[in-house]
Amino acid sequence: MAGTKRMTRRDVVHAALHALDEGGVDAVTLRGVARALGVHLNSVSLQVGTKARLLDLMADAILGELNLEDLPADPIERVKEIFRRYRTVLLAHRDGAHLVSGTRVFELNTLALGEAVISGLIAAHVHDQLAVRTFWGLNYFVVGLVHEEQVSQDAGGRRFDSDVSPTDYPALAAVRDFLLDDPFEARLEFGLDALLHRAKHQDD
Repeated sequence: MAGTKRMTRRDVVHAALHALDEGGVDAVTLRGVARALGVHLNSVSLQVGTKARLLDLMADAILGELNLEDLPADPIERVKEIFRRYRTVLLAHRDGAHLVSGTRVFELNTLALGEAVISGLIAAHVHDQLAVRTFWGLNYFVVGLVHEEQVSQDAGGRRFDSDVSPTDYPALAAVRDFLLDDPFEARLEFGLDALLHRAKHQDD
């Protein structure tokens, strides 16, 4: 019909992100996105191809929300701040870490993240191979941390107390409160410091 706006790939990804936030990763289907947009399944498939490709585009769109402006001048502090913001962006979407961990994307926003982190590490005089390994290590750590953070922990204490006997697991029982109550922000900072300390002291 004349005057009808043509659906774009961006429309499809936006609708898919809405489905993600409403129902999680399992709720994202090509058919469901088509239904939400009021179009035929073939119209969605034409824009994104497969569900796997849609998930890749969604992951890159989430990374597009990562603000890489106004970062610290010190390169190591810059990398830390990037990953703090990365965590925030992942937390902004239901199953955000689950989605991103299941994709291997080389799109505009994902490449921008890699460029910002690698350039910061190189500026801190980290040699190329270690810079790459540090980037991957930081990425895996933060995505994994957020994945745990986004999984319900409501019954964690009760489950621990019923399954972890001080007789069978004395060390775990001794540190119970730290295991269950350590804030995710503190875990984040510890992991960032540990991985970046290794990078900074590459010759030790």
